[in-house]
Amino acid sequence: MTKGLLTLTLSVFLTVQLFSIEKLERVEPMFWWTGMQNPDLQLLVYGDNIGHAQVKINYPGIQLKKVHKVENANYLFIDLSIDKNTKPGMFTIKFTKNNKEVASYDYKLLPRNNKKNIHKGFDASDVVYLLMPDRFANGNPENDSMKETLEKADRSNPNGRHGGDLQGIINNLDYLQNRGATALWLNPFLENNMPNYSYHGYAITDFYNTDPRHGNNALFVDLIDEAHKHGLKMIMDMIFNHCGTNHWFIKDLPMSDWIHQHKEFTRTNYRAPVVADPYKSEYDYNKMLKGWFDVTMADLNQNNPYLSRYFTQNTIWWIEYSGLDGIRVDTQPYPYKEFMAQWTQAIMEEYPTFNIVGEAWLQKIPITSYFQKSSTLSGDYNSFMPCITDFPMYFAISKAFNEKEGWTEGMNRLYYILAQDFAYADPNKLLTFCDNHDLNRYVETVQHDIAKYKMGLVFLMTTRGIPQIYYGTEIFMDGEEHKGHGDIRKDFPGGWANDKANAFTSEGRNKEQNEAFNFLSNLLNWRKYKKVIHSGKLKHFLPENNVYTYFRYNDTETVMVVINSSERANKVKLDRFKEVIGNRKKGVDIISKTKIKLNKTLEVPAKTAMVIEIGD
Repeated sequence: MTKGLLTLTLSVFLTVQLFSIEKLERVEPMFWWTGMQNPDLQLLVYGDNIGHAQVKINYPGIQLKKVHKVENANYLFIDLSIDKNTKPGMFTIKFTKNNKEVASYDYKLLPRNNKKNIHKGFDASDVVYLLMPDRFANGNPENDSMKETLEKADRSNPNGRHGGDLQGIINNLDYLQNRGATALWLNPFLENNMPNYSYHGYAITDFYNTDPRHGNNALFVDLIDEAHKHGLKMIMDMIFNHCGTNHWFIKDLPMSDWIHQHKEFTRTNYRAPVVADPYKSEYDYNKMLKGWFDVTMADLNQNNPYLSRYFTQNTIWWIEYSGLDGIRVDTQPYPYKEFMAQWTQAIMEEYPTFNIVGEAWLQKIPITSYFQKSSTLSGDYNSFMPCITDFPMYFAISKAFNEKEGWTEGMNRLYYILAQDFAYADPNKLLTFCDNHDLNRYVETVQHDIAKYKMGLVFLMTTRGIPQIYYGTEIFMDGEEHKGHGDIRKDFPGGWANDKANAFTSEGRNKEQNEAFNFLSNLLNWRKYKKVIHSGKLKHFLPENNVYTYFRYNDTETVMVVINSSERANKVKLDRFKEVIGNRKKGVDIISKTKIKLNKTLEVPAKTAMVIEIGD
């Protein structure tokens, strides 16, 4: 054989090897539904050299519109159109090379989810209970450490895996229902197969699968079904800004602009206001949006049309598959704002009764308002995001009860926040809170003072907006963010079989914990049935002597809230409030369960909140 012939033979052999399809590894979404509002579907197909294959589909009502070949030959993106009359069933996607079938995938089309009481959304009639699955309760110790995951359970490590799971939540739904919560927000439970510090869930490595240490997808559906039976809605935490560097598509990028890449590691500046800033520099703007959240969290480029469609379909897949009621969007300002608007529109058009809240971690009201749907301050931009987090209110609550009265201090902080509600398109669609998984626990904020704790929670549960409480707040759980996130994400006592105390029971709580528990449970269960608090009008009066008085009222009910944050009792003159109280002379304080006479003055003890249902 001549040298030239040998070279040609080797070339042909290498070409054949290069183009051979050894394995079809993934098709996402794995299955879909008939009868969706949007008939279009784009499949991501991943496998060795699958990009060199041709695609064939033959099924009534399915149109193969286009096959996209991209930079990486291990990917194909297939555009389908599903006619409205297409019947549920299964069709085969055939992949061929030179008219020879080299791979295939049996694709299921399912009927729409027709379970009752799903996709209900959430609103100001709800109290959202936020919990971190790894830290709430361990319902199945057998899945604490799994062979296929890198990090194993270690409860001695505050930043390690502790073993909490979805079964643990199911086991305690009675507890959650009895507390007066009406919606559950879970921190992310999807696969986070990272070497360490993976318990929090925000470094996702598979957007379609539950982390095996939490359970599986079917168990999540069971959790939602059981939650709905307990009158609890389900809110799923979703992340579009970043994912874990161990994600399978980060290890083998479909195309170079799938993520933001830099010559050296570049961290975001975390300055979300630059997104709305009319005078921003391109440098600051790009560093905010293109910088990585952390070294283990690759920054995703939502301007890539394939990636943006991937996330939109992934969201719809989870809603339809599981029966979700709502979504909380992590780091709303960090992805490109145009993508977030398009994504939100697509979800709300498919599920009109649904609801979404964006985490807009911003200090100032005008910039916060910018990120809410139909903001009057965002110019030509509309985020279409129905709800946003009320961080300005959080910062006010964090200081108000620790301060003496000043022109803008003490109770005046709360007054001034509410006085600026004209800046919001809908202030009743703000998620209000006094702590969460990223912040000092509220008990720490109020310096372990249970009187301040009670006043803050009364305000949170009676003002406008959608209140959210963090797991453990009801048992006076403490924790400081500066000590590390593990300190503010401690295990719920009694969630593990060998715990010394079981705070799920009154016997397992100490005196102070039971005082906090009973107080908040009574308040939440009262609020659950009070439409006047959910949707009534709000009227407030300027604080005097650090006493803040406001009313929630509608055509049939009036509730008077008086919060005395000062160190001494105060006699409040009632003639100031005649425009609301009118000639009514009596009421009942639902906190102390005592009858109240509304004569000339109302005596309010020091560091006390009163919630008075005014009678005729």
